[in-house]
Parts: sequence; structure tokens; C-alpha cells
Amino acid sequence: MKRFDRRLSAAVLGTAVLAAVACGAASAAGRGEAHGPLGEALDRYLSRLESFGFSGSALVAQRGRVVLDKGYGLADREHHRPYTADTIFDIASISKQFTAAAILKLEMEGRLKVEDPLAKFLGPVPEDKQPITLHMLLTHTSGLPDVLGDDEYEEVTRAEMVRRALAAKLIAVPGRKFRYSNAGYSLLAAVVEIASGEPFEKYLKERLWAPAGMLHTGFHVPDAERAARGYKPDGDWGTSFDHPWAPDGPWWDLRGNGGILSTTGDLYRWHLALAGDKILSANERKKYITPFVSQGRAAHASYGYGWSIEEDPKGGRLISHIGGNVAGCTLDELDDEGRCLGLELRHEGQPL
Repeated sequence: MKRFDRRLSAAVLGTAVLAAVACGAASAAGRGEAHGPLGEALDRYLSRLESFGFSGSALVAQRGRVVLDKGYGLADREHHRPYTADTIFDIASISKQFTAAAILKLEMEGRLKVEDPLAKFLGPVPEDKQPITLHMLLTHTSGLPDVLGDDEYEEVTRAEMVRRALAAKLIAVPGRKFRYSNAGYSLLAAVVEIASGEPFEKYLKERLWAPAGMLHTGFHVPDAERAARGYKPDGDWGTSFDHPWAPDGPWWDLRGNGGILSTTGDLYRWHLALAGDKILSANERKKYITPFVSQGRAAHASYGYGWSIEEDPKGGRLISHIGGNVAGCTLDELDDEGRCLGLELRHEGQPL
């Protein structure tokens, strides 16, 4: 497997909505840095977008050198708090790639195989769920529905989430079609806890984030006051901490498929860590970004394990994912309506 090409990578995170009018100016002092012709050009472009209502943080690196690491617009409109390079975001469905990495880490540790059936971890399951494997959950081909309830912040325990998932009517035959399923990734989080014997966040912190040097990622993060507020067309969505939250993280309709907080800097550290063997072995990294299943003709992309994967015109791969805290933002529907967060890791040159 080729090493991750570090020539150009980007992590871009933003608030809920692009508006036709400015949401208010914010001081540029202390917001971040731009370096060289590329960084300065990107900075000018994103600064112009502020007048149209854009707000968010962006980190861009070229050939291993960060050329832009800066915030734009307001992270809190009421208090005129600006976005900076250190603003914390709820990364929503971008969380899925951490759940997938945890499963692959457990495979490295000999505690499971991605070919294992779901029943190996959950005990007897209904007949229609018996063919479902971890690989199917990872690639959204399990046939499970997208969600199990009307509110992802509903106070649902792990046991209740599993019960609902096993009782849910399948929308496709397992292994046949790509059907985006947040519920499937919640089941994977349950598998992480069962196979590791540790709470989900604890396992991710110790096995994934700490080795990568990520100090501002998780359900519980330092300096939570730096979290960005989200905004919907009908008002202030708030931060994750303004919604129902269990003592150890989000409730289980959200755990595994969303709810993780991070910064653009930490996401870039994750990108760098994946370039070597610090987190995953070469074999597991290959599985991680293999385009296993087409997302459909409209998508022009395939799905790996927690990643959407496209062939790059220059011969490499574009590995990305979207996520949002508002309904209708899924890869299956391809409908971000301008209200989604996004993480993009671009690998140019030779195919991975």
C-alpha cells in the first residue's frame, strides 16, 4: 500500500448555514495564520465569503506544510465570539471514521474480525439479522434503516438501542445495497465496548486519539467554552452541551455515528498519524480506505469504512465525509443543503 500522500490535505468545518447577508464582522487578530502564496490566496477568498455569511475554520496543508490554519466569521453571534484555529466543533457524522478505526484496531488486537457476524457479540438475533456482519455495518450494506427514532438526543441506553435495531424492519437484503445507516454505526460502537470491555470513548481516547496527539477530541473535551454554536434557518441550535447528554457521552441513538467534538488541528494530526503505523497497520489502513461499495450513480463515489472515496483526476483518491446536526444531511440522500460540516483529506499523485 502506498503511504498517504501528504502534499495537499484539508480539514474544513463550518456552521449550519450560508446566508445572503453578513452575520457580523469579527476581528482577525488571533484567529490563525496563513503562509505563502497558496495560504494567502485561500485566506483572501474565505475572508471575502464572510460578507456572504460564511463562518467556520479551515486548515490546509501542502506537502506536509500547513499553509492555512484560521477561523472566519462568528462562532457565537450573540456574544460576537469569532472562529479561530482552535474552535471546537461537533463533527457529527465525521465521527463514523473513528468508529471504523476502532473496529480495525480491535481486529489488529485479535479481538474480532470484520467478517464476524453481529450475533457473535449480541447473542441470538432475529433470523433476518443473522447474515449481518461487521463489514456490512461498516459499509452501510446491512439493510438496517438509517435511524431508529425521531430524536437523536433521546435518552436511549445501549441495551434499548440494540433492542430497537434488532426489532427494526430491514429495508434491504443484508449485503446487497448501500443504504446509509446511522443505526448500524451505533451497533458498531456497542461492538467496540463488548469486544474491548471498555467504554466507547475511553477506548478511542487511549487507542486512537492519544497516540495521534489529539488532545481536543472526544465527547468530553477541555476548554468546552470554545465550542462553536450551530445555527439553523429558524434559530440558534446551540452546542452539543445544550442537548441531552449522558454522563459518558451522547445517548445511544447518536453514539458511534456522531457526537464527537474536535478541532481542525486535531483532525490534521489524525491525518498525519494515519500516514504511518502509529494507529493502524498497513493491512488495516488498506481496508479503511478501500472503496467497497458504490453509493449510487448520483454520488460518483464509493464507501469504505467510515469514508466516502472518489478517484482523483490526477490518479489518487479523494477521501472525505460530510456531517451535520440537522435532518436531511446524509451521504445516502446527498443533501447537505449548505448546512453540513465537512472533512476532506485529499491525496494527490499515485493511487493509495
